[in-house]
Amino acid sequence: MRILVVNDEAQLAEALREGLAEAGYTVVATVPADLRLPERVAELSPDLIVIDEDSAGRDILEHVCVATQDAPRAIVMFTQDRSTDRMQRAIAAGVSGYVVAGLAAERVQPVLDVALARFRIEQDLRAQLADARTRLEDRKVLDRAKVLLMSRQGLSEDDAHRRMRRIAMDRNMKLVDVARRLIDAADLLG
Repeated sequence: MRILVVNDEAQLAEALREGLAEAGYTVVATVPADLRLPERVAELSPDLIVIDEDSAGRDILEHVCVATQDAPRAIVMFTQDRSTDRMQRAIAAGVSGYVVAGLAAERVQPVLDVALARFRIEQDLRAQLADARTRLEDRKVLDRAKVLLMSRQGLSEDDAHRRMRRIAMDRNMKLVDVARRLIDAADLLG
């Protein structure tokens, strides 16, 4: 497990590094919470990001959000801030684990394990949601194409579907791609 530590205080960063190393993790780097954080995350490609929020800059959540926008990663934030508002903003920015007043070495591994598990579950749910949205959009395209064939060719719904399926098989295309082409052609021809 490759971990990037985001921390501005060298002494605290070293203690965190030691705790992570004792727990069996590899710390790839310790970086400050500055404007270069997104490029450092992309460059180092860690599996997990650990943030000591109390030593970090004010805009840490924005930097984290930008840094993980294209390639989400599990993020654990250690903080002294008990504010519910701050916690909600952190979670909205992609933080998987928000730990208040607790950077004890014996707690590090269980906290990271839970954060990783939550992150993986969330990523799985996001993938399922994206898949469901794609299937719904495809269904809408198929239905629209069937309606076009039914109205212009005088076909039943089943016959329109069979015709699109036959074209898809003859041309070695996906059914939804045939539907899109039909819709595009109808739009061009008016």
